[in-house]
Amino acid sequence: MELYTQRLVLKVIDESAADAVLDFILRNKEFLKEWEAHKKIDHYTYQVQKELLLEENRKLVHGELFKVWIYKIEDRSRIIGSIALNNIVRGAFQACHLGYRIDKDEQNKGYMTEALQEIIKHAFTQLKLHRIEANILPRNKASLKVTEHLGFYNEGLAIKYLKINNKWEDHIHMVLRNIEME
Repeated sequence: MELYTQRLVLKVIDESAADAVLDFILRNKEFLKEWEAHKKIDHYTYQVQKELLLEENRKLVHGELFKVWIYKIEDRSRIIGSIALNNIVRGAFQACHLGYRIDKDEQNKGYMTEALQEIIKHAFTQLKLHRIEANILPRNKASLKVTEHLGFYNEGLAIKYLKINNKWEDHIHMVLRNIEME
């Protein structure tokens, strides 16, 4: 599956793209370390990336996850980011957790905002979700700015919410609701 924006291709990929994912992960290893859970050394191998892609596709098939990898339209071989709607819960909740990351060399170009606009539209119109939740480190000003620009609002501070780079960290709980469903 592919979604398109003016400058980007948002693509669901499978294990055949493990080389491209590994390239993205290695290029951004130090940059992403500050924002993500601690990774073991084997995370940075082709085999682990292939296994992760297989698991992502299993979750996608079961409706637990929707994840795309971001490419520039003019270069569909190099990944510049990813967006995931994780932990999709149905029933009375109809919600998910949002995660995203951008290549260190592609920051401040509007790519993530552009890609997220398309993913939000997909989440609300195709996946019929009512709520998207993003939990953001208070010091991650760029991420907070992106979500605020897209209409997310602050529902409060979650104390010691996630273990980031081996340390329990507070997170700001940002939420976007699908008001068409209310």
